[in-house]
Amino acid sequence: MSNNTEKRNILVTSALPYANAPLHLGHILEHTQTDIWVRYQKLIGNNCTYVCADDAHGTPIMLKAEELNKEPEDLIQEIYANHVNTFRLYDISHDNFHTTHSEENRILSERIFNALNEKGLIEVKTIEQLYDTSRNMFLADRYVKGSCPKCSAEDQYGDNCEVCSTTYDAIELIDPVSVLSNTPPTIKESEHLFFKLSELKTEIVEWLKNSKVQNPVQNKLSEWLDEDLKDWDISRDFPYFGFEIPGYKDKFFYVWLDAPIGYLASHINFLDKQNSNEFEKFWNPESNSEIYHFIGKDIMYFHTLFFPVMLSNANFKQPSGVFAHGFLTLDGEKMSKSRGNFISADDFVKTLDPEYLRYYFASKLSTGVDDIDLNLEDLKQKVNSDLVNKLVNIASRSANFINKHFNNELSKEIDNNGLIEDFINTSNEVSNHYENLELNKAMKEIMTLADKANQYVDKMEPWVLIKDEKNLELVHKVCSTALNLFRILTIMIEPVTPKLSKKSFNFLNEEPCWDDIKKSLLDHKINSFEPLLTRIEDDQINQLMELKNV
Repeated sequence: MSNNTEKRNILVTSALPYANAPLHLGHILEHTQTDIWVRYQKLIGNNCTYVCADDAHGTPIMLKAEELNKEPEDLIQEIYANHVNTFRLYDISHDNFHTTHSEENRILSERIFNALNEKGLIEVKTIEQLYDTSRNMFLADRYVKGSCPKCSAEDQYGDNCEVCSTTYDAIELIDPVSVLSNTPPTIKESEHLFFKLSELKTEIVEWLKNSKVQNPVQNKLSEWLDEDLKDWDISRDFPYFGFEIPGYKDKFFYVWLDAPIGYLASHINFLDKQNSNEFEKFWNPESNSEIYHFIGKDIMYFHTLFFPVMLSNANFKQPSGVFAHGFLTLDGEKMSKSRGNFISADDFVKTLDPEYLRYYFASKLSTGVDDIDLNLEDLKQKVNSDLVNKLVNIASRSANFINKHFNNELSKEIDNNGLIEDFINTSNEVSNHYENLELNKAMKEIMTLADKANQYVDKMEPWVLIKDEKNLELVHKVCSTALNLFRILTIMIEPVTPKLSKKSFNFLNEEPCWDDIKKSLLDHKINSFEPLLTRIEDDQINQLMELKNV
């Protein structure tokens, strides 16, 4: 993802959360990463649209609704409302959040399927499947567990391995067991439809050459591409909650076919609300627009092998890039409700401002796919040290002088132009870090500058200077300079901490964009300073620890 001076047209997506349960903090990690990049693009003036949706199909939803004695449609509507509200609490700025159980998605799924079929890329095969005789149903991938056929990792689901990321058919699992009945399934034949992925390796390799995919992902894909690719089963048997495949009775599109098509459907839904006809502007194969998908590393296979060639062979633009991140662990361990090591996204906000988590995630996120650990004590220390003691401290220790002695007016001149220039020059590095998704490096640069600003105030000691009336003009310049440094930092960190930045901009009485970093705020009326952020206290961490173990 390279930076340039031209205004770009960008469409960005996050992976679709599954519509059978409230959001967990792993969802928030991914959507925060995406949201920060989107906010940065908008802040520098690019046309950037962020769409997502609930992944609302599949056997798990059907069975969950059955368990709750509800219709699947009612369940997914309830979950949708919960997801929308939770994302709002974390300031995730989707331009549109839709659902895959929509007319737009049905039409697009059929259109893409028909296009692939016309090109001879769909084949009907009789296959053997795992069947639960006690439930009288074929077992969806997520309802079979066993050992991975490639790396032998235990307790893996029937579609892909969370340890080695390999995808496979459920029937390939070693010692499979039905999750529904805890019994070994039998094998039964059924006709299924397959997408001929095996014929498209050359096209996949070509897409990878021209797309933006980080090196660790490229390396993993090279391993997969060194082997023969298998055709992809895109159908599921009745009973199934999803779209029925046209022309094939009691056969439904596998959720992994219509889920990524949900990106396009959500975009159409957004454009319809805007009375816009720009869909082709983004999705035409010849379009100069950019399309980026942010995903977890466990679903790389679907987004980098299946989806790009599915799109191109249906005459849609392929993604410009796919960016994968690692899993979120909690205090060094895998998050698990059953093991008492889990905090839901809704529970976190009962105790702490979600903006703290946004900053914490930003300080950890890079272009790697290593797992990211949320350590609650580390969260407290980092927020208190960086946001409160460094960033907000610049404003709180300078604003009172301007408010009290200078009628809320900033000075007409800067005291230290060299320091201001240093901040402006460093903003270019911060900008590049944002663009290249090195968020941890961006946060490090910002906090290094915050240290410099505080050192400047410490050196000038306005609280000492103010005691002598002849120093009033110098105090005015010093505190105005400090607030200009704070302003630059607030603009830089706005994609990460939008609420904090908004409060800061209200105090500074302006609404700046990224380019305003180059302009100093002088001879300008500001508002009275009010506390911008509070420290995290031990009792709040203790409350979270209690929620973790519920």
